[in-house]
Amino acid sequence: MKLDPKRLAPWIGAAASGLLLGAARPPLDLGPLALVALVPLFVAWRGAGPKRAAALAFVAGVVYYAFLTAWTWFFGAIAIVPLVAALAAYWAATGAVVGAFATRGLRSPWLTAAIWVLFEAILARFPLGGFSWGEVGYALHDVALARDVAGIGGVPLVSYFVVAGSAFLADLVVRPAAGAAVRALAGLLALTAAAALAPVVQADVEPDGVLRVAILQGNDKNRDLTATEKAQRYLPNSHFGLASDVQDPVDLVIFPESSMDEDPRTDDELGERLARVAQDRDSWVLANAVADAPENPTENALNLNVLFGPDGEVEGVYAKRHLVPFGERVPFSNLMRGIIPILDEEVPRDFLPGGEPGIFDIAGVEVATVICFESAFGYEIRPLVQDGAEVIVVSTNNRSYRRSANSAQHVAIGQMRAAETARPVVQAAISGISAFIDADGDVIAETELFDRTVLEGTVVAYTGETLYVRFGDWIVGVALATVVGCIIAVVVRRRRRQSVESDRTVDPKHEDLDRLLQLSLGDQP
Repeated sequence: MKLDPKRLAPWIGAAASGLLLGAARPPLDLGPLALVALVPLFVAWRGAGPKRAAALAFVAGVVYYAFLTAWTWFFGAIAIVPLVAALAAYWAATGAVVGAFATRGLRSPWLTAAIWVLFEAILARFPLGGFSWGEVGYALHDVALARDVAGIGGVPLVSYFVVAGSAFLADLVVRPAAGAAVRALAGLLALTAAAALAPVVQADVEPDGVLRVAILQGNDKNRDLTATEKAQRYLPNSHFGLASDVQDPVDLVIFPESSMDEDPRTDDELGERLARVAQDRDSWVLANAVADAPENPTENALNLNVLFGPDGEVEGVYAKRHLVPFGERVPFSNLMRGIIPILDEEVPRDFLPGGEPGIFDIAGVEVATVICFESAFGYEIRPLVQDGAEVIVVSTNNRSYRRSANSAQHVAIGQMRAAETARPVVQAAISGISAFIDADGDVIAETELFDRTVLEGTVVAYTGETLYVRFGDWIVGVALATVVGCIIAVVVRRRRRQSVESDRTVDPKHEDLDRLLQLSLGDQP
């Protein structure tokens, strides 16, 4: 059977979009590719109805997420296959809605971008707490102008610009005729001008002191620890050994996520050793451990950051609030554990979410602590800054993902959190990549994976608010209003046509209104 190249081309184009966008993220990290990555997909689904557009988008999404989340392969096909399929389904839904509007005469790059951002926002929240790791805007984490845009409207606004620009470029490819080309070029010019204004809209922030920080990166084992190593407390001992290597006076010493094998509040040995580090260094010490939940400790646990003051006393505790589904908790636990027995081995206890944010006064600086996955959600970091956080500390354990791109992707996400909030981010990873990220989103210093080391740096704290901190994900509201407005337009248009067909007359005013709607969207007849 001979394959028809014309029929195959759209599917190749869709797959190419997924591959190009994946290449824009670590490990390849060719960020500017994101500016054109979606063009093949948008060309492929041009003129397609909802089903075909959804199918093409699903193919692109599968390729993208298989590339982006390849690190889930360490947990087997049972993890990566359903995850990739579920994430790609959101792209499929985006394509279906774009195709549905197109078949009803509404097609515009502005509308495509609105639909895309709306579905990214849904995915970042639903189901099971959401998954925002794949948002398009993260690809431009190393582009200063994109970070400036993030300070105005967060990563969703960066995604909006990228998607709208790709859709205008697709219009140039599909309809290079004079009229269509002018409209597309005008749209691209408008996007460029708006982005260029981003640095002019200065964040209302100012420096407010410094914090000297030492990150202890103590896991150099690119594998699971042996029973002997666990019994000998390899990880705590490794980190305490690094603490003795800290030479410069510091305000804060960070023992990253999973560095303690027991709750230092109840384990006398760990508590005393951490207190001694704090007293000897005259420093604050932040250490992480898995702790038994107060009620039903055999079934439930807490992921805790425990803060020791310079006097060696426990000054505060933060329990992780946004837990990882199937990593720290098993949704529908009784049912899922019966279907997937390996969950009992991987997640023996369900973690319980904490209730209060972790904001502490450390050496006169308000420091917000979050744990691992939590830093991937801009809408959760923003309230911490509104509550006074001047520095953000991310304590994380990415060891399970070995030498994959997961850690580099996590640092890139931290860059965008810094840019959104104009707050420095201290990324403390037990096996790397640990990093200091300044308030502009630039990586000032970082470690290598599985390099047992101490990373020291001085962090400049900031007060005040960016536009994103003040107004949040306002572009999502704009996107929702755009989509709802277009739905109303489709309903009005349908009723008008039904009325015309019944009356056999056409009101010229209706025709003018219809055309005005098309022009306002940049619609292509």
